[in-house]
Amino acid sequence: MEQESELVTGEAVVLDVRAAKLASRGLAMIVDVTIQLIALFVAMLVLSQVAAFGDEALALALFLVTLVLIMVGYPVIFETLSRGRTLGKMALGLRVVRTDGGPVRFRHALVRGLAGFFIDFWALGLLGAVAVITSLLSPNGRRVGDYLAGTLVIRERMPAARTPYVGMPPQLAYWASQLDLTRLPNELALAVRQYLSRTSELRPEAVEALGHGLAQQVAATIGAPVPPGVPAWAYLSAVLAERRQRDQAKLQPPVQYGQPPYYPQAVAPAPVTQPVAQPIAQPAAPPEPVPENPFAPPG
Repeated sequence: MEQESELVTGEAVVLDVRAAKLASRGLAMIVDVTIQLIALFVAMLVLSQVAAFGDEALALALFLVTLVLIMVGYPVIFETLSRGRTLGKMALGLRVVRTDGGPVRFRHALVRGLAGFFIDFWALGLLGAVAVITSLLSPNGRRVGDYLAGTLVIRERMPAARTPYVGMPPQLAYWASQLDLTRLPNELALAVRQYLSRTSELRPEAVEALGHGLAQQVAATIGAPVPPGVPAWAYLSAVLAERRQRDQAKLQPPVQYGQPPYYPQAVAPAPVTQPVAQPIAQPAAPPEPVPENPFAPPG
C-alpha cells in the first residue's frame, strides 16, 4: 500500500506523490537482492579458483571484501549515480529523495547502504525483520537507514498537481545572492514550500499570519531579516529560489574552456566611409511613475 504525500522535487516543484510503502519497496528489494546474489555467486566461482591453489586464507579474505562490496557498494553506487535509484527501484518506479524532496548524494546513499547492511537487513536486521517492522510503524514507510540519512522513498511515476510560486522576485535577486543559506534546514525549507503552494487556497489574513511566522523563523536561521517593505511571501520566495539555484549549480558539471583555434588571415584594408549626419537629439521622455507596491501577490 502507498500513502498520499506532498513532496518537492529537486527542481523545487511541489508534487502530489505517493510515499512507497512496504509492498512496492519489498518487490524492489527482491529484484536488487536477486542481482546481488547472482553477482555474489559469480564472485564465489572466481574465488574458488584461488582456494584451489591452496591459499584458503586469501580466498576467505577476498570473499569477505567482495561480500561487503556487493551488499553495500551496489546500492550506494547506483543511488549515487542515478540520484536515488537502484535497478529494483527503476523497475518499480521508485526513487530515494531527501526529506525536503531534493536529490540524494553520496553521503545519503552511503548512510543508507551501511544501515541497510548492519541494521535493517543482514548483520543485525534478522533478514529484513527490522526493516519491515520499522516500515510498518513509519507513516511514510521509512526504515532505519532512511531516518539516519534523512531520506524517503517515493513513487515517481505520478502526475504533477500544482507548481507553487517559488520564482525569484526581480527586486530581491541581488539581495538574495548575498545570503548565507548553509544553515537553512531541510524541514523548514519544506514547510515554506508547502506554505507557498497553498497561498491561493488560504484567506488573506491566514496567508499574512503564516507567512510572517515562517519568515521570522527563516530570518532567525540565516541571520537576514526581512527587508523593509517586502512582503513575507516575497522574502520566502527569494530565499527558496536562491537555495534552489545554488543546489542546481552544484549538480552541473564544470564547463571546460579550451584554447580556440587560430586561423591566420590576411588583414583587409579598412573601407573608406563617408561621414554620417548625426540625428537631431530628441527630448527625453518623462520617467514612468513607480508603483507603490512593486511585488505582485502570489498566485
